[in-house]
Amino acid sequence: MGVADRRGVAVFARQVSVSGDLLAALEAVGRAGCVARCMANAAGRAGRRRAAEVGRDVPGRQLRSSEKGGSGVGKTKRGKGTKWMVLVDGGGLPLGVRLESASPAEVTLAEATLAEVKVPRPKGRPRTKPKRVIADRAYDSDPLRERLKQRGIELIVPYRDNNKKRKHQDGRKLRRYKRRWIIERTNAWLGQFRRLLVRHEHLLLTYRAFFYLACLWITLRRCL
Repeated sequence: MGVADRRGVAVFARQVSVSGDLLAALEAVGRAGCVARCMANAAGRAGRRRAAEVGRDVPGRQLRSSEKGGSGVGKTKRGKGTKWMVLVDGGGLPLGVRLESASPAEVTLAEATLAEVKVPRPKGRPRTKPKRVIADRAYDSDPLRERLKQRGIELIVPYRDNNKKRKHQDGRKLRRYKRRWIIERTNAWLGQFRRLLVRHEHLLLTYRAFFYLACLWITLRRCL
C-alpha cells in the first residue's frame, strides 16, 4: 500500500457486513487508495450467490468452534478428551503417533500405534518393527504379547497386581522397565505446547497437524 493508504481501517471494518463478500470487504478497506482500484473490479464480478454457495456442503459443527465435541473426543472419568498414543526411541524422539478418542483402552490401540512407525533407512523400505517395546501396566495382555511375539517384537510390560497368571514374567527383561521414564519425559515435552494440552480444534485432522508440528520441534531441538 502506498503512503496515502496508511490509515486506520477500523472505520471501514464497521461498515463491512458479516454476510457480505470478502472481496467487497477489501474494496471498503482500500476505498481511498490504490487497493480500491486494484480490487474493485474483482469485487464487482464476484456475485453474492456464488460466494454464499462456497462451503455449503461443510457441516455447521465444523465451523462453530464454541460447541462441545468433535472428532476423536471421548468421555473419561475427568471429562472429555483425546488420547495421545506416542512411541519414542531410546532418546525420547517420537517415532509413531496416533490420536484417538479417550474412551478406548490403551491395550486396544497398541498395534495401531505400532503401524504408524516408519523409520527411514539408507537403503530399502522403512523400518516398521522395533525389537522391543516398553510400556506400563495398562498394556498388560498376554494375547497382545503373543501377537507381537509372532511379529518379532518383544513386549516388556509388568503384570498387574491382580493378575496371578504370569507366564511371561522375566525379571531380567523387566530391568529395562526402568527406562520407561523416557516416554514420560516426552509426554512432558508435548504437554508444554498449550495448543495440545487444551484442544480447541473440532477437527481431528487439524489437531493432528499441530501435534506433528510439536513432534517436529522436539526432534529438531534434540538433534541440532
